[in-house]
Amino acid sequence: MVNIKAYKLKNNETRYKFHVYVGVDLLTGKEKTTTRSGFKTKKEAKEALVKIQQDIRNGTFRKQAVETYQDVYELWMEHYEHTVEDSTLLKTKRIFKNHILPSFTEYKIAKIDAAICQKHVNQWAKKLKRFRMVKNYAALVIKYAIKHGLIDKNPFDLVDSPIIKNKIALDGDEDDFENFFTREQLIQFLQCCERENNLKRYCVFHLLAFSGMRKGEAFALKWKDIDFDTNEIRITKAVKRGEAGLYLGPTKNGETRTIKVDAKTIELLKQWQIEQTKLYKAKGFNTNTKQQLVYPNVKNVLQDPNKTVQWLSYILSKYNLEYITTHGLRHTHCSLLFEAGASIKEVQFRLGHKDVKTTLEVYAHVTKKAKAETIDKFTNFIASSEEE
Repeated sequence: MVNIKAYKLKNNETRYKFHVYVGVDLLTGKEKTTTRSGFKTKKEAKEALVKIQQDIRNGTFRKQAVETYQDVYELWMEHYEHTVEDSTLLKTKRIFKNHILPSFTEYKIAKIDAAICQKHVNQWAKKLKRFRMVKNYAALVIKYAIKHGLIDKNPFDLVDSPIIKNKIALDGDEDDFENFFTREQLIQFLQCCERENNLKRYCVFHLLAFSGMRKGEAFALKWKDIDFDTNEIRITKAVKRGEAGLYLGPTKNGETRTIKVDAKTIELLKQWQIEQTKLYKAKGFNTNTKQQLVYPNVKNVLQDPNKTVQWLSYILSKYNLEYITTHGLRHTHCSLLFEAGASIKEVQFRLGHKDVKTTLEVYAHVTKKAKAETIDKFTNFIASSEEE
């Protein structure tokens, strides 16, 4: 039985209040109550009490026990972690831990407005290249709050994305980093890799450059995925990183694909298979099994794909080569495919893009040679027109 009690304001006016049980807190599992006050008459208080009790029975009452952004984030994360792979979950948690929660944790969810969101988006834009992605993740928690009736509107919808103005050097040259090699640069890079007398690393970089596969896909390969008779490689999985460590998961688009590779790549793989057998036998590992990885680590388990950062940096630095990331070898393969005359659909399938837009948007850049050929075509076309 809920009692409605009278109380006095400082000006001696009478008001009425009540204290009522509203259910269990979603975060702590503890019983929660709410207090409503400020009613001018006992009748008004009673009507409000009846309404709350009816909402509780109907399951439509939402006590603002979930008050802060952190509270809503924890509820959202409970749902989100069941909808994505472990690798995506780990990445998402890191984004929130490093960028979003330090900014939004203590805000009351109902008090977050467009000005607050704009302030933090501006801050992210100053230090993060992918600040728009961070903004989108932060907005997901607000959308969850809207879905569950905690607030009505998403203030992130009113935020303007800052325009990042690139600084141009005084001599007029822009720092335009293109993350891929030209044909000549790739040949030089692979020659340097070969000189290092490390067949595994040479084989890895050669495969990435001549197949266009993602590094996670390369380190997920097993010998059974390679057909030495048809020169084909079946790409079915990728190495992912979850909270428990590395594991084999699906490819980025969730689909498998089989690609042809050149004779040189196949020959390097054969050589590495022979050397792997000898090296790992000396360590007590039997590599002649169907589940044997092509590129395991020294303990014959999944190799961390990020190890290539160290391998690549060493080569580029030692031989004073143009800077590129490991993913840049995938860009290189794509760029040279286009230069060689491959169609968009052919490149899309070979690289495993689910949407052709990805092929067009991410890899629309071409080599300097192709850019030069473009203006040559234009000049030749104009010249031929003038002759007529």
